[in-house]
Parts: sequence; structure tokens; C-alpha cells
Amino acid sequence: ISPSFLKMGNILNILRNVAMKGVIAYGMCLVIISGEIDLSVGSQVALSGVIAAYISKWLAEAGIMPVETGVLAGIVVAILVALLTGLFHAWARQKFNMPSFIITLATLNILYGLAAIICGGFPIANAFPTWYAFLGSGRIAEIPVPAIVFLLIFVFFWFLTEKTDLGRRIYAVGGNAEAARLNGISVWKTRLFVMCVVQLMCVLSGVMNSAQVRSATFTFGRGWETQIISSVVIGGTSMLGGIGTIWGTLIGVLFTGVISNAMTLLNVNEFMQYVVNG
Repeated sequence: ISPSFLKMGNILNILRNVAMKGVIAYGMCLVIISGEIDLSVGSQVALSGVIAAYISKWLAEAGIMPVETGVLAGIVVAILVALLTGLFHAWARQKFNMPSFIITLATLNILYGLAAIICGGFPIANAFPTWYAFLGSGRIAEIPVPAIVFLLIFVFFWFLTEKTDLGRRIYAVGGNAEAARLNGISVWKTRLFVMCVVQLMCVLSGVMNSAQVRSATFTFGRGWETQIISSVVIGGTSMLGGIGTIWGTLIGVLFTGVISNAMTLLNVNEFMQYVVNG
């Protein structure tokens, strides 16, 4: 209906808009295939951006290093926090046999609270260098950088699931963890890998998101977990584990992105958009 829908500019706009949640959806796909779930991803997105901004600004104000390099230190710290979060999820799942739903529901609130404490409840501005904005709003050959990242991450996860032994182990653990263990597959290591990978994707998303708006606050990413899980399930991944593809997740992400874009182009009422998405 909209004459501007099929134009290249709008298609690239769709790819850019879905990239932030899309890279996490790939990681979430692996988590769900392995029979687990991670509800903390939205909070980790916010925390990653806040940590990068806070450390960058603190280092600059303390005269230790300028924001041009300080932001890199912030990103490294955000990566370490994400890996520790993934490690905790996998450890609690293995040690106490707690459902990952409960574990990650707890960390969803913990990470959200930590992000709010660090930023003091207000956005952290003037913490990023000029080059940092390129990660969120830059273009290479007229293609948005987030869209390029989104497609490159797709290739990585597709290769991982389709062409590697680790990918087959993830499917095996999700299909039947006990049978996988009896066949010599380390269920613990497999869960640790998928739990850490999805957290790393949150850092990547948090960096691109904060780079796009050039600030960071604790509300970024709030509620993303339900939209991300929806995209993965729409793409054919079974919540019971063992079934799903990265191709399907790509289609699920684009499907939800196109619907949102179309409603915007057609000026659909904002509240009605929630109903249509549901």
C-alpha cells in the first residue's frame, strides 16, 4: 500500500532497525535450541551501554585517558561483566538444577538495577568519542553499519550451527540432555557456551544502541527479551529445545521488523501497533 515500502532506502532502514535485537536473537536461538531461556538480555543491553559510557567518562575526567580510548576500556569491562553473567547462569543451572527461566528472571532485575545505580537514573551523555557514533549510525557503501554487523553475525551463527561439531552438540543437549551426556557430550560446557554467547551479543547490541543515540541509560533494551524470544519462536525454534535454525530466526526477525515498519509507514495508531504485534 505504501509507495515507499519497497524502496532500497526503506529496506536498509528495516535492516538497521532490526539489527540491535537481531544479533541477540541469533544468540537466543542457540539458547532455546539447547533447551534453555535467557530473560536478562534486555537488561544486559542497558548495562553494557551504561558501563561503557561511565568508564569512558570517568577515565577522561580523571585524566587517565581521553574518551577516544577510554570507551574501549569500557567495552572490555562490559564484555567481562557479560561473560560473568553467562557463567553464573550456566553455573546455577548446573549446580542447583534451577530452571533457567527463574535464574535469568532474577538477573533481569539485578542487571537493570545495577544499570540504574551506575547511571544514577539519568542518561550518561558526552561520554563517547566522535568515531564511536559510526558504530551505530555510520554507513559503508551506503549500507548502515548495524545492518552489515547483523548480516555478518548471521553468517557466523549459521556456520556454527550447520557446519561444526559444537553446533550438533547444542542440538543434542536440547533434544535430550541425558542422552547427550551418556554419549560423551559435556552438557555443562554446552550450556556455558550458549549462555555466554547470548550475553556477548547483548554487549554488541548495547554498543551499537548507545552509539546510535550517543548516550546511555538504564532504560535501553527494557522489554526486548519478549520481542527477541517472539522472533526466534516465529522463526520455527521449539521452546522445548532441539529444534530450530538460524535461517528461521533471520526470517522471524525480519518478519516482525517488516510489520513494525509497515505500520509506521501507514501511520497506524501507536497503541494499535501493540495489538497487531500481539
